[in-house]
Amino acid sequence: MNKQEFDYVIVGAGIAGCSLAHFLSKYSQSVLLIDKNEDVAFGASGAAGAFLSPLLGKPNKFKDLITKSLNFSINYYKEYFSTDLINCGTCRIPKNNEDEEKFQSYIPHMDFEFEKYEEGYLFKIGSLVKPYELCKKLSNNTQKLFDYEVKTIKKEENIWNINNEIKAKNLFLATGADISLIEEKYLDIRAVWGQKIDINTTTRIDINYHKECSLSLSNNEQVVSIGATHNRFDDNKIDSSYNLKLKNINKIKHNDYTNNIIQNDIAELLKKANDIKVLNDIKVLDVKIGARASSVDYFPMVGKLVDAEKSFEKYPHLKNGFQIKNENLEMIENLYILNGVGGRGFVLSPYLAYILVENIFNNKELEEEITNFRLFKRWAKKQK
Repeated sequence: MNKQEFDYVIVGAGIAGCSLAHFLSKYSQSVLLIDKNEDVAFGASGAAGAFLSPLLGKPNKFKDLITKSLNFSINYYKEYFSTDLINCGTCRIPKNNEDEEKFQSYIPHMDFEFEKYEEGYLFKIGSLVKPYELCKKLSNNTQKLFDYEVKTIKKEENIWNINNEIKAKNLFLATGADISLIEEKYLDIRAVWGQKIDINTTTRIDINYHKECSLSLSNNEQVVSIGATHNRFDDNKIDSSYNLKLKNINKIKHNDYTNNIIQNDIAELLKKANDIKVLNDIKVLDVKIGARASSVDYFPMVGKLVDAEKSFEKYPHLKNGFQIKNENLEMIENLYILNGVGGRGFVLSPYLAYILVENIFNNKELEEEITNFRLFKRWAKKQK
């Protein structure tokens, strides 16, 4: 392909990348969205239940972030993508007596209305979105390049060179669990593999349920989706479909090793779902797997990256735990990430993409707990 130049290039077309494409396109017509798969939402975003529900607990910064993001995303979806939002309510069911006691202790700190419902508590704000349709519409005004694997990124005179084929004045990495394009060791991502199955059942499901798995409405009548996060593999499982380097993983033929894990997870999901509702006349229609990206402290990663090597050269005493103001650290210019949204991608991504784009164009400040400074500083203290 001929070498092309764009003001903004995004790598990764899941909900994070598509949200970035949506908000960047409000400021620029020179935006390119790249993905190794054949379409949007072909990784973890396509294998997600795509739930929008509150985080329960006592006040803390993470809960505040989820509440802020949920309010923003629900309102944004309602205003601009209402046909892809299903606001049916979510019933949270305590797993045991201890879980019930925890719920009771959270009641004074609830951010959203709820009521007793069946064996749990119904939150009316609870919703889900149609992952593929939403990502498609979010990226509608952006040029896209699919079936294209980014193997190398190099900085040359303030321009990012991608595979020696595409030039980007500003590069955004929204690659989820695969962070191999970033050499900074303080970025610690855990790949948590989830599985979602669509089943046909004669049991009527009118709302979303969450206990040890999620049980939800689907787009089609009599089709129910069941999903959960299951596997944290210690290695990359290169000889299976649980391999971060593979593309279009839900369209390829799985080997026996992968199929055994998938079948065991189907049995586990059906058992957990039946603990919520007795599902009759079950027929499994579709199975999807995907690797969700979770940071070590569960907060997302947003914004520019600290250049560790240059920062250590300038401030060697950083390795002894010496504190330096964020603005004095050496940064990798014109490179941004939006990552680590875990299982709450459809709650967090629109809000995070919005504030990142506003940070770039209008100097809107990013909360420190979502920036990469926190990860660098913790890591730097351990480098003796």
